[in-house]
Formats: sequence, C-alpha cells, structure tokens
Amino acid sequence: MQRREFMALMALLFSPFSRAAGNPMPLRIGLTPTLLHERHTLLAEWKAYLEPRLGMPVTFVLRDSYRDTMDLIKQQRLDAAWLSDYPYVLMQPWVRLLATPLKDGKPYYRSYLIVPARDKRSRSIADLEGKVFAYADPYSHTGYLFPRHTLTALGKSPKSFFGRTFFTWSHRKAIEAVAQHLADGAAVESYIWDGLAREEPRLTGATRIVNRSQEFGFPPLVALKKLPEKTFQKLRQVLLDMPNDAQGRTILAKLHLDGFVTGDAALYAEVERMAQAAARQEAEIP
Repeated sequence: MQRREFMALMALLFSPFSRAAGNPMPLRIGLTPTLLHERHTLLAEWKAYLEPRLGMPVTFVLRDSYRDTMDLIKQQRLDAAWLSDYPYVLMQPWVRLLATPLKDGKPYYRSYLIVPARDKRSRSIADLEGKVFAYADPYSHTGYLFPRHTLTALGKSPKSFFGRTFFTWSHRKAIEAVAQHLADGAAVESYIWDGLAREEPRLTGATRIVNRSQEFGFPPLVALKKLPEKTFQKLRQVLLDMPNDAQGRTILAKLHLDGFVTGDAALYAEVERMAQAAARQEAEIP
C-alpha cells in the first residue's frame, strides 16, 4: 500500500468527525490490545459493514493499553469498547455488557502459560521461580491477574517469586518476548496465541504451552451506560446478526470468531472474585 493510500485509509477509519456536513457525530468504538493486532484493512471492512446498518458513522479508537481505553470511557470520549474481562469488571459503574464474542462456538477463552520451546523441563508456573517473566498489561486478566492469583494460591508472593518481571503491553509482544528468549515465561490470551498459531506459526512454534487455565468469559464488548437505548439495541442487534450474511461471516472469520451473543454478567463472576481478592491483598500490604 502506497503512503498516500495508507493516509487516506487512516483518515477514513479514525477521523473524529464525519466527512459530510450535517452528518451525525460518529459512534466511537474503542479497541484495546484484545484485538489480535492492528489490522487496518480489516477495521475498514468492519466500519463499512457497521455504518449502513447502524445508519451513522463509526470511528474506531485504538489504544495500546487497557488503562488508556478505561480512561477514555470515564471521560465519556467513547460510546462502546471491546474490553478484556478484567477491565470490564472494574468498569461496571460506567458500562454495561453489549455482547460477548463466540470462539469455537463458545463464549469462553483461557490463559495460556508459555515458555520457550527449548524449555522442556517446566511443567507449571512453580518451575519458573527466580526466572524472568513477561506480563502483558497490569489490567489484563489472563496476562497478569490470573498468573498472580495462581501464585498466591500456591502460597507464593507474586512480588518476589520471579527474578524479574516486565510489561510488554500486549499479548502478542509477550509471546514475542518468550519466543525471542527475552523472558523465560509469560501468561497470554488463548485467543491471541491461537490466532497467531494460524497466521504466524513460526512465532508460536518458538513457544510451548505449559498450562491451559479453566475457561473464563470471553473479553466482551461494552457500551457506556449513557449511550441511548435505541443506539445500544441497534448496535447489539447488528453484532448478533453478523453470522447471517456473507459479508458479516467474512469479517468474523478474519477476527477468528464465530459470532456474538448478548452475554451474561455471570460469565465474569470468577474474574470479579479474583479482582476483589487482589484488591484486598494490595490493601493488606503496608
């Protein structure tokens, strides 16, 4: 793609105002590192799919960390967002559940504990004591909250268990850190690892999955509580209807999803329990 074409595409996707005078302000949808990686052509296709069905312009707002997207929600600078499950739990005073994606026919995903492929010895997170560990994001469930919860359950202190830790700010980069031997281990989203295994098998092939967690509710799409009910219901229905036409199925396939369901807050009860336990532990530490 030539630079001029690329810049035109960026303007189409991310301009904060509609191009035609008199058009309504766009529906602003935030995307976090939950997305497999920045795929601008795919987002342009999704935008072109949503706009005529919603009857309004759509703007995708990409951020590199969950915290940035959470701040935009609090500032009411977004109308909807695709969050991870942990941020959703924390943001419930501001948002409500819009839709939950389906992967392999189910509204669930897992945390994968990975190590370099050459590491044939490690069998659990307990084997990584004193090693270098890569966290995806401090507001990631699978990439931060869950592995620390696991250590606590083992009677270990997450703050002193590893020799060194660092944040990569995305699950893809956490996978790359392990593949390139910059970290001895990481915990990552199954959605991201599985997607990369299909698209970039050489990358995931340089890692080995040591452990797969139990199933958790898939990272949901949420809407601000102040979003008008008519717009909320329309957006939800457009998402639910995506498997019903060829264009929607094509976009879903590129997202490595089967579709969306309305979802249920009960899907995220276990994550909420972990978040509350982590908050209590932090409060107890002098």
